[in-house]
Amino acid sequence: MAGSGRVLHGRTAVVTGAARGLGAAMARELAERGATVALVGLEPEAMEEVRRGLPARAHCWEADVTDDARMDEVAAEARERFGPASVVIGNAGIAEGGPFGRTDPRLWRRVIEVNLVGSAVTARAFLPQLRATRGYYLQIASLAAIGASPMMSAYCASKAGAESFCHALRAELAPDGVGVGVAYLNWTDTDMIRDVDAHAVLRELRAHMPRPARKVYPVETVAARMVRAVERRSASVYAPGWLRATQLVRAAMPPVVTEISRRELPRLARADAFVPTGPLGAGGQAGAHDG
Repeated sequence: MAGSGRVLHGRTAVVTGAARGLGAAMARELAERGATVALVGLEPEAMEEVRRGLPARAHCWEADVTDDARMDEVAAEARERFGPASVVIGNAGIAEGGPFGRTDPRLWRRVIEVNLVGSAVTARAFLPQLRATRGYYLQIASLAAIGASPMMSAYCASKAGAESFCHALRAELAPDGVGVGVAYLNWTDTDMIRDVDAHAVLRELRAHMPRPARKVYPVETVAARMVRAVERRSASVYAPGWLRATQLVRAAMPPVVTEISRRELPRLARADAFVPTGPLGAGGQAGAHDG
């Protein structure tokens, strides 16, 4: 879907986690609006396929976003090839579900490292370029940053941490004219969540959400909303838009979730034992191991 303006035309945009799902869809949306795109991720063949389909200049860099030295190299190489980045989207992320006490501690830690530490590493690597262009950094977060859920402790903690990191970074970079935004997403049609119903822990989690919160949104629709937020340098963006209302009641959500869990989890556990899901989706499996 083409944009109505030329805000991004000729700009360099960086997208992490660009091999598939929302990252690939945002890369396409950025390219269609005239941006030159640097794709960063752990799946070079999948990224190359995405790159070949873009209607603009683009290049792929294989990198683990938690690797400071490698991300510094990527930033330098991308600047050499395309010029300084005006847009950086921290999209790389992985997820897993299951009881905290039964989750592999290494996987739990890896979710935090990719979703939170990886976001900070990405922002730090490209910070000099964003300062030079008075650019914009967008962090892909989640409804999980607003309302934590049982059986998703690592994912919720990582997204809440990424949200807080961006609030702090926005204030710090305001004098430099650099914008920082946080994207709050609900269920999006990517490989990370397509097999949700195959896992009892996530199937029940979704089933106990309010009806509007169960809906899965097309990845192209969500990507278009994200890129419009980039064009507007939005401090926050919600997909779907009604998620904004959850900010008004977020203080009340933990006790409500706790009470529902106190009543429902024992019954659900008797019906279908909750077991850890492992990393979700092909992208999650690729990112679950140290690069």
